[in-house]
Amino acid sequence: MEKFTRLEGVAAPLMRQNVDTDVVIRIERLVNLSKAELGPWCFESLRYRPDGTENPDFVCNQPPWRGAPILLAGDNFGCGSSREGAIWALMGMGIRAVIAPGFGDIFYNNCFQNGLLPVALPRAEVERLAEETRAAPGNARVTIDLERQMVISPRGREIPFEIDARRRQAMLDGLDAIGITLAHKDRIAVWQARDHTDRPWVWFSH
Repeated sequence: MEKFTRLEGVAAPLMRQNVDTDVVIRIERLVNLSKAELGPWCFESLRYRPDGTENPDFVCNQPPWRGAPILLAGDNFGCGSSREGAIWALMGMGIRAVIAPGFGDIFYNNCFQNGLLPVALPRAEVERLAEETRAAPGNARVTIDLERQMVISPRGREIPFEIDARRRQAMLDGLDAIGITLAHKDRIAVWQARDHTDRPWVWFSH
């Protein structure tokens, strides 16, 4: 998993509440496409018109925010079904962080397993970030400093955010749950060797 330390870039203001994982990526796309192919279908119902052409009203199709690495969103982003593919689709679209007042619980947990940083800030702060971004479209840049746990607005305001210490460290080190476990492989090997002696019947194999 790619390390996340500091991210600076344009932040696309998608200030809708209750954007669920089905809006992020439709279930049929997960059936027919690989993880690497999901990016073009992220936000499909918002991104494209019925004839398949781009919808110019969708913020991420507009020149100032096309390819933005940060998404500003409304409350309860990523609610709905437990669809890890939603994170894969967002990352395939180039998004590395989402700033919102709140997230769906399962979506929030899945973010940390895939290297996408969810930053929870008060609604007023997210709305103010969106205002600053719209005031200078294409030039207003947001910085997320995970080491300092700080969001820096386009106008230089520093906004602290909370994150679980273990998850923060895992993101800084680029480790998912398996990577965290393998970081203790020497201790695991010692325990296994001891347990082979103490409980040989558990390790019996045919």
